[in-house]
Amino acid sequence: MSANSIGVAVIGAGMAGRAHAAGYRGAGTVFGLDRPEVRLVAIADINTGLAEDARRRYGFERIEADWRALAEASDVDAVSVVVANQLHREMLETLLAAGKHVLCEKPLAPTVADGRAMARAAAASDRVAAVGFTYRRSPAASAIRDELASGRLGEVFHFNGHAWYDYALDPLTPMSWRYRGGPGTGILADTGSHLLDLAEYLCGPVTRVSGGMLTTVIGERPVPVGPTVGHGRAELTGESAPVENEDIVSFSARFASGTLGTFSASRVAHGLPDGLAFELFCRNGSASFDLHRASEFVISDNAPRPELNGHRRVFVGPEHPFVRNGLPMDSPGAGHGTADMFVYQARSFLDQIAGIKELPPCATIEDGVHGLEVLAAVVESARRDGAAVDVEGKGNG
Repeated sequence: MSANSIGVAVIGAGMAGRAHAAGYRGAGTVFGLDRPEVRLVAIADINTGLAEDARRRYGFERIEADWRALAEASDVDAVSVVVANQLHREMLETLLAAGKHVLCEKPLAPTVADGRAMARAAAASDRVAAVGFTYRRSPAASAIRDELASGRLGEVFHFNGHAWYDYALDPLTPMSWRYRGGPGTGILADTGSHLLDLAEYLCGPVTRVSGGMLTTVIGERPVPVGPTVGHGRAELTGESAPVENEDIVSFSARFASGTLGTFSASRVAHGLPDGLAFELFCRNGSASFDLHRASEFVISDNAPRPELNGHRRVFVGPEHPFVRNGLPMDSPGAGHGTADMFVYQARSFLDQIAGIKELPPCATIEDGVHGLEVLAAVVESARRDGAAVDVEGKGNG
């Protein structure tokens, strides 16, 4: 890396990989102009057709069929790892050892043991190693976090969150890595991990879970002829394979602060393409957010006169995190979406590499390990018919 530029690459050219690629492409257009240039170097994927498509769309210089070429490439300084969870550990460890900065998608790894090994590798390296919990970059959720930090809403009594999606409701959605791996590797790891991280971003660490329940609604799925991309249909072989993980999960949690949390996640929720949402209830107010209405949030407090008090809808604007100079049109009420959050995440990761501290840093590998510890506690609670299970690590000494 030179003082004037950072060369970036993405491993994985599927749906989330493209979001990272687009994020890097947009990173140079947001916030200050006193940053190193972003060089869009390479997209790596064993599906070279998919990689070439992403390369052309987002302006990267070349493709690689083998991700290991990125570890050896002198023009690559930072890499996003955006592939199946079971591949994360080898890639992160290899890239860090080669002197690359790494942004790894969530969940960090398939097991706590793998995650802890990755944390040791990160601790032994002087490179930036981060986890892609993208919803930390939501202007609305971040504005709610600022209200909590200010003390204006008071003590948080209850966090209620759900991550409801419909991508697996179609029984003809083909078998892929998302439906393999055993209890806890389904919707809990896929989008439940996002919900848990957002809850902890707002309320602090979870220390205990209880009432864990896992349910599989569609017990087998058709086998595709070749690799699949995203959640769409594909050409099928006529054979089927058993689903190894859960479609639905629910559980309760206790935060270190004493706050109660209630959670549910589903990948078979009819009519909800991206249903991440939460409500917070506090001593002096409340707040809520729904990703389907990403550019607004709802809040109540004791500021208005009693006869006018109640929940009020706030449209995100330049007074809120990430919006000023983070959108081409950064005026009050201007819309944004998840793609913008990937831009903010890429910008923050690149700023950490450059030593610029204007934006909040990305989630750490240790944050990712703690998330795995919470997921493991939920699975253990479900295995023990809903029994309370303490979370290892952060918040429990």
